[in-house]
Amino acid sequence: MTISAPELNRACVAAVHFSDDALTVDLRDGRTIAVPLAWYPRLRHATDAERSMWRLIGGGEGIHWPEIEEDLSVESLIAGRPSQESQTSLRRWLETRKALSQTNG
Repeated sequence: MTISAPELNRACVAAVHFSDDALTVDLRDGRTIAVPLAWYPRLRHATDAERSMWRLIGGGEGIHWPEIEEDLSVESLIAGRPSQESQTSLRRWLETRKALSQTNG
């Protein structure tokens, strides 16, 4: 017997936690995924306050951090896919953050 996609349980986020070196996501089905924070440079460079400002997207199939413009899907976390952001894009983002902190500092 085959199972169609709508019959599969969607993996949805229940909670998000950070340690000094890891992002941990608890799923509603009881699984927990932990990945190196180094895989997601924007999260690694974010402040604790910025990291705590996450919200669910796609009915819980993804996580969005508006302050740092970062989105992660549960599918990517389960698959073990690190950020695909280019070094050029990350460098521009870091420069913008630095300029804003100096202006607001």
